[in-house]
Amino acid sequence: MTTKAVHLKAVSDLSTDAFLASLRRLIARRGMIRELHSDNASNFRGANHELRTLYQQFHNQQFVESIQPFCSSREIEWHFIPSDAPEFGGLWEAAVKSCKTHLKRIVGNVKLTFEELATVLAQIEAVMNSRPLFTISNDPADPLVITPGHNLIGRPLTAPAEPSLEDVKVSRLSRWQHLQLLREQFWRAWSRDYLNTL
Repeated sequence: MTTKAVHLKAVSDLSTDAFLASLRRLIARRGMIRELHSDNASNFRGANHELRTLYQQFHNQQFVESIQPFCSSREIEWHFIPSDAPEFGGLWEAAVKSCKTHLKRIVGNVKLTFEELATVLAQIEAVMNSRPLFTISNDPADPLVITPGHNLIGRPLTAPAEPSLEDVKVSRLSRWQHLQLLREQFWRAWSRDYLNTL
């Protein structure tokens, strides 16, 4: 919430164990958290079957009894926003919406394996965590900015330079090159949309 950093993670299913495993991975990578904020899943009511299952789990006492000891033993406070009030989670809801909107457009009907999806999400996370929050100096010629990546690793998130694959036919790309193309397409669409909001 302070750094506006995004952490995207694919999970294999919507079970309590999968959620706890994902939370453990988050803590292992980002460090111990003091507070966990989430919606209360009431907005999942109108969604598909899997999201309805998640909604039911959040309101299932056994689920709560499984999660609470994990959180309380680590002194993590879990805060739920009020029902039917997504504006209370405006900061993270905006990031989720931005990611999902462009991800749906670029992936379309492409079938990705779990590993491929995890790779694409990690690359999208890096793109989103490279967005400028504010400039370092007032000089318009100075292009250096502070990004969420600075707060995560102490410097900007950079990837090795790779040639663009947008002019290559998709049928000629390997699966991993296709993932690179998806990242390029996400960056182009997302950055155009994001820069218009600044």
